[in-house]
Amino acid sequence: MFTEKSTKSIRLLIEECEKYFELQKEYVKLELIEKITVIFSTLMLIMLIIILSMMVLFYLLLALAYLMEPYVGGMTNSFLIISGIGVVFTFILYLCRKKLVINPILNFIANLFYNNDSNK
Repeated sequence: MFTEKSTKSIRLLIEECEKYFELQKEYVKLELIEKITVIFSTLMLIMLIIILSMMVLFYLLLALAYLMEPYVGGMTNSFLIISGIGVVFTFILYLCRKKLVINPILNFIANLFYNNDSNK
């Protein structure tokens, strides 16, 4: 039914398919490592920026509290006003969390994984 030549051809075809699937598996691993590295480095950069920005914001608000002291009747009132402003900003951020936080992160990850690598 099968000649020796055809069985040899089928065997070679199967070996080539196995090599192809092994290479595809390695390619997927490399792509996954690349994506995870991009996510991790972006996360680290964002965390660093947030930490440094919070330090700057802390000192600016402290300076503002000292500037407001003579106008609001004391340091306690000054700190309370600044704390109230912080609570209002936190509440606004909570109300707009989907637009300001969730959607940008979702878009970043979706573009990272589902982009067809058109820039390569």
